[in-house]
Amino acid sequence: MIRIADVETMDRAALIAAWTGVFSTPVPKGLSQTFLRRFLATELQTRSSGGLLARVRKILSQEGVRGPRPKTAGLEPGSRLLREWNGATHVVDVTEDGFRWDGQTWQSLSAIARAITGAHWSGPRFFGLNGKAGS
Repeated sequence: MIRIADVETMDRAALIAAWTGVFSTPVPKGLSQTFLRRFLATELQTRSSGGLLARVRKILSQEGVRGPRPKTAGLEPGSRLLREWNGATHVVDVTEDGFRWDGQTWQSLSAIARAITGAHWSGPRFFGLNGKAGS
């Protein structure tokens, strides 16, 4: 059995072997040594303390049953958002399928804000939905 203390000093080959032994699956592509260590240590600790709590297992088993994530709070289809940015006014319409801007349907306001500004923005913040629109 692998000890949690041993995980910190393992090289990549040992981490991969430990992962395969603990999870019985290959290591996901691109997983860094840091994340390998974190996942392994967490799993070992969880198993040594008796596993996940029943209420956590229940929540995880219902994940697919919850349905789609709600859209931004308070936005109903037919709503319209306006935002001026660098002298241009941008109009976003809320639809059943997402958000309509610049002749395209988008799944998130953040993607639209990024397309407008060229920088990462919280879409709700950019459009002033939380009272903190930037300039």
